[in-house]
Amino acid sequence: MAINWFPGHMHKARKEIKKVMPQMDLIIEVLDARLPFSSENPLVPSLRGDTPMIKVLNKRDLADPDVTTQWQAWLEKERGVKAVTLTHNQRSEATEILRLAAAMVPHHDRQKSALRVMILGIPNVGKSTLINTLAGRPAAKTGNEPAVTRAQQAIKLPHNILLYDTPGFLWPKLSPEACGYRLAISGAIRSAVIEFEDVALFAADYLLDAYEDQVLARYGIDERPADGLALMDAIAARRRFFRRGGVPDLHKVAEVLLNELRAGKLGRISLETPAIIGQEISAIRENS
Repeated sequence: MAINWFPGHMHKARKEIKKVMPQMDLIIEVLDARLPFSSENPLVPSLRGDTPMIKVLNKRDLADPDVTTQWQAWLEKERGVKAVTLTHNQRSEATEILRLAAAMVPHHDRQKSALRVMILGIPNVGKSTLINTLAGRPAAKTGNEPAVTRAQQAIKLPHNILLYDTPGFLWPKLSPEACGYRLAISGAIRSAVIEFEDVALFAADYLLDAYEDQVLARYGIDERPADGLALMDAIAARRRFFRRGGVPDLHKVAEVLLNELRAGKLGRISLETPAIIGQEISAIRENS
């Protein structure tokens, strides 16, 4: 099942961002450290041009630290890009981003004019929380559901920095197709437009392959299940999630698995690696 979610307000946001981006001195894109490629907007490079850019890998505390290090190196291969990591609500780390922003635009005289910085990020990646941390006040709306920010706003920050907040937007077609599943697993796509069992099955297959010990330990499963579906059946048995007739309640399993994965209860897990993404992109090119 291909997963796509591109509401009308996201289309409007894309047009507004394209209009004002040439006026920016620097761009900050907030990514989910668990899925840096899938949460990186492929529309941004064509809009950005040569403007310096900071990629913030947020939610570092939920991601596999070894994989996060790989992603930092991968992202910084792009010209004019610096990649930093961030843990939720760490003000000291967040303020370092402002220092880095100033260092990346050394010739800008902030005595004469504000440093104009645009901050981007897909829904539910933690962009608004980061803005509030940088501002030291509730300057942006936050929420557990994606797409809370609906309109652009300019926020005054210390050191004469003017931060342009933008709505979190996805893109019309999520590619590779697995990116859509990873975004759904992370919570970036509204629950109403995904099939929980389908997304959880994708997660179960991946976890069994990449983080077998962690997932089996979490649910008290002794033997390795044959595949993701068998893993979901085993979780149903351990948690006693059954419907009438003893049929495993896979919807309940899906909800629990996704919620616990998002909350970090299975441990520090990354949903993709540079090697995985390289394979998926190569497969698309071969098929084309």
